[in-house]
Amino acid sequence: MNGTRLIARALTLGCALAFASSSFAQDITLRASHQFPGGKGDPRDEMVQMIARDVEAANVGLKIQVFPGASLYKANEQWGAVTKGQLDITSFPLDYASGRVPQFSVTLMPGLVRNFDRADRLNDSPFMQEIKALIEKNGAIVLADAWLSGAFASKKGCIAGPDSIKGQVTRAAGPAFEQMLAAAGASIASMPSSEIYSGMQTGVLDATNTSSESFVSYRLYEQVKCLTAPGANALWFMYEPVLVSKQVFDKLNPAQQKALRDAGKKAQAWFATEVRKGDQKLIDTYKKAGVEVVEMSAADYDAWLKVAQESSYKNFAEKVKGGDELIKKALSVQ
Repeated sequence: MNGTRLIARALTLGCALAFASSSFAQDITLRASHQFPGGKGDPRDEMVQMIARDVEAANVGLKIQVFPGASLYKANEQWGAVTKGQLDITSFPLDYASGRVPQFSVTLMPGLVRNFDRADRLNDSPFMQEIKALIEKNGAIVLADAWLSGAFASKKGCIAGPDSIKGQVTRAAGPAFEQMLAAAGASIASMPSSEIYSGMQTGVLDATNTSSESFVSYRLYEQVKCLTAPGANALWFMYEPVLVSKQVFDKLNPAQQKALRDAGKKAQAWFATEVRKGDQKLIDTYKKAGVEVVEMSAADYDAWLKVAQESSYKNFAEKVKGGDELIKKALSVQ
């Protein structure tokens, strides 16, 4: 009888220890990395911070530690790290990974988006369904969509039509813009947005294009003479989603997965509203800094689009598997 009781107690103790171990295993801290300045009002950082706060508030044994300013991984290292499960979460300009997944360069294709309303419609389109399937196939899952408008700026003068870029050493965020700018007569210097300031400061760059948010948060107004704001004819739009590693996500329990997805949806809705304020903030900041601010005319936009169609669009359709279909799917969204 005593032996039976001892066995029963041992089994009870074993179950309790297993439960305690299981509960302890669910207390997970994920690491989120991005290249953007932290604590300085950049909505991309705030988007990730919001997700971290909401996930912790869900009380599902999950926390997120955010590493802004490329303090954990350099900008171009994040895609490899998150798809391999070495990094848990990132806010990432998807075009940065187009060297590994060429189709991603369509998410920074000149003139493909043009305004925020169209960007919102793109999110639920067959075009983005295909992009998200590619993201997942390569090892990551989209937690939140984010599209940013962008601008052009130069130390030499205002960038209007294609002729205005000739002879300038220019940074572009990805291959599609590089091809278009090179076709217009620019020289190209490739670098992430976090390195533009030093590139201009040291004379490596004459001009650049990047997101409205980066133009402000990286204080590029200290280096440039003229800004071409997005306005009604935004040639530059970039997809910068919040991604979670598929390896990491698949190991979480259902409650933790739901908390992440819910937090991502909430952050996406906040960002879609907040980012629209960014263009006016950009204009106000640059005017206050004494920088000349202009907008691209419809005629300039059309001239650039013609250059893009003969260079980056043509190249993408010819060299990227399914490229022509992807462009058609994007353009079919009204």
